[in-house]
Amino acid sequence: MSCSPSSSSASEDEDEGMDSYRKGGYHAVRIGDSFSGGRYIAQRKLGWGEFSTVWLAYDTRSSGFVALKIQKSAPQFAQAALHEIEILSAIADGDPSNSKYVVRLIDHFKHTGPNGQHLCMVLEFLGDSLLHLVKYNRYKGLELNKVREICKCILTGLDYLHKELGLIHTDLKLENVLLLSTINATKDPIRSGTAPILERPEGIPNGGTTMNIIEKKLKQRARRAAARISNRRASMGGVGGGPKANRSLDGIDLRCKVVDFGNACWADKQFAQEIQTRQYRAPEVILQSGYSFSADMWSFACIVFELATGEMMFTPKGGQGFSEDEDHLAMMMELLGKMPRKIANGGARSKDYFDKYGDLKRIRRLKHGSLEKLLIDKFRFSEIDSHEFAKFLCPLLDFDPENRPTAQQCLQHPWLNVKSLNQTEVKSESGVEKVNVGMGNLHMKGGGK
Repeated sequence: MSCSPSSSSASEDEDEGMDSYRKGGYHAVRIGDSFSGGRYIAQRKLGWGEFSTVWLAYDTRSSGFVALKIQKSAPQFAQAALHEIEILSAIADGDPSNSKYVVRLIDHFKHTGPNGQHLCMVLEFLGDSLLHLVKYNRYKGLELNKVREICKCILTGLDYLHKELGLIHTDLKLENVLLLSTINATKDPIRSGTAPILERPEGIPNGGTTMNIIEKKLKQRARRAAARISNRRASMGGVGGGPKANRSLDGIDLRCKVVDFGNACWADKQFAQEIQTRQYRAPEVILQSGYSFSADMWSFACIVFELATGEMMFTPKGGQGFSEDEDHLAMMMELLGKMPRKIANGGARSKDYFDKYGDLKRIRRLKHGSLEKLLIDKFRFSEIDSHEFAKFLCPLLDFDPENRPTAQQCLQHPWLNVKSLNQTEVKSESGVEKVNVGMGNLHMKGGGK
């Protein structure tokens, strides 16, 4: 569950429904409701997840906007919240300057309501998720220099989590990385200069949450109807049938932070064998051969590919005679080559999928390719871009987790620090003007002839 203004655990056309607003479930929040002795005032809902809802709130003590995450009240949800608070507290304590590109916990407290006692977390307000950014870009893939900018933030966060704290995120994906601000400036309460709501507006009944959901459902129906009409017109060659123009990402702040530590664990205190969202899951997790920080690096590689192409790297599906896991392993080997036999046969579940020779039992005919060829043929990368990009990604997708580079090593990779050949920089340092044109440097002393 992220704290983005556009986030949700499901599609944007869904809501959490009313069924979970009961004992042990969600707390019903109304605009203007106060929390923690009046310190936080609810402004509007940002999103929801299986365990919680997240609200934009105004902090009357700091005079700033924050994200207020309100957990369901049942004991199992409270226990999950305590675990996340422990993780987030360690993250905040180790990063007093708030410079590591990881979401910051500001406060936490308990709130008692009609449905029970809810653990609440106050987090810094952040913007849209990387998934929203990819959607905004119409799934076309971002320019590589913009991908690099995002990579540096994520890797800085992972380096901090892995090396300094010993934490494995275990659920890295586009939804769990948020921009520092919103794509649409009007949705950012700070940039838009939104005046805070300090008391409950008149006319909002006690059933404000119910009314909000009903109104949202009506709007969803209207959007679906409009979409059907648009699709019908497009299929008939009418208005809206042409390709959409590319959107410019210039001016959007691409700095971002890693969020959602509900499933994170200490490297020496793992509590789940099956981690990661399916499309970002590492092979060692599928095979149950043990995992560590390198599982996060596999997920990171999947994120980077998705940012650069607009498509997921792996989208496995079960079929007749084979499972989703088997299809996933087959897709990996079609793109990355045959899995070494010691890796294929080294997990607790290896015998479910592989024979003693390291071949899949039920998917025998694989269509082998390469990442570099895929980038050229399908995504129209230039040969040099595909070659350099693949050199960055392929080590992260090594079947042997021990061989994958760390976040710190990735930060030193040439691809991440390359500059465009046509880039021109003019800087002034200590009375010396340095002009960089492509790969050449020309030094001119200030004031000289």
